[in-house]
Amino acid sequence: MTARTAAVIASLAVGLGSAGCVNFYEVMVETPIQAKLDVSQFQRILVAGFVPGGTQNIDPNTETARLLRSQLRSKSDLSVIDADVIPLVEDVDRRRIEAGERIPEPEPNQPRIATEVDFEPYEKIFHDHEYWKNVGMAFDQPLIVTGTVLFTEISRSGLVSRPSSGINPVSGRTEYTEERQWMEQRGYSLVPTFVFIDGRTGEQLYTESFQEDVLYPSTQNTPALSAYFELMDKLLPAFLNTLSTQKIRGARFLVK
Repeated sequence: MTARTAAVIASLAVGLGSAGCVNFYEVMVETPIQAKLDVSQFQRILVAGFVPGGTQNIDPNTETARLLRSQLRSKSDLSVIDADVIPLVEDVDRRRIEAGERIPEPEPNQPRIATEVDFEPYEKIFHDHEYWKNVGMAFDQPLIVTGTVLFTEISRSGLVSRPSSGINPVSGRTEYTEERQWMEQRGYSLVPTFVFIDGRTGEQLYTESFQEDVLYPSTQNTPALSAYFELMDKLLPAFLNTLSTQKIRGARFLVK
């Protein structure tokens, strides 16, 4: 129960107290949220692979494909196809070279794709119907999930609210307050764009982008992979809701 909910109940109790004994009953309810994409025409789904960018501390292509497949197996009615992830960056670069384009080498110890702007030459592949139609034919024409994943390190500084407590010298009660402190923080930003493609035609059916950030005290050493899973955990419900109806659980309070 949140503090706000408790305050509402307390107000109701005061307002209704004069009417006699008041009882409150907490009832858990589920609210369905309809899927954003009709996938009834598919029986199988292929998480094909992603164009990754950002930090080199993890492989966003492999990790994202592995995590989404795991979630889809337990929370989707579609049959998940096991296959090697497609190295989309290599595929696109090879085609660019064959077309006579010169691809600049990245700076030492820097990823080839460092920012969202760097995705531009690679995003064209998501509109290549023939490419994805061929991928679909190789896997019995499933629904295909692909896209881009940008996972970058970030740092910020500023005032941060932190809870604190103390004993009131007059009443002897514990009082809770918030203190604002200047802090240096470091963390990660995750910006995935999921592209859903019809494996029968190679055409895009739906696309959606997300962004999640997480910050830690600058003195805290958080592994990149741990932060990645923490960020993905926040956006997975929205991803799954694209494919199937999800139920959101919440509490309702009845007065008797």
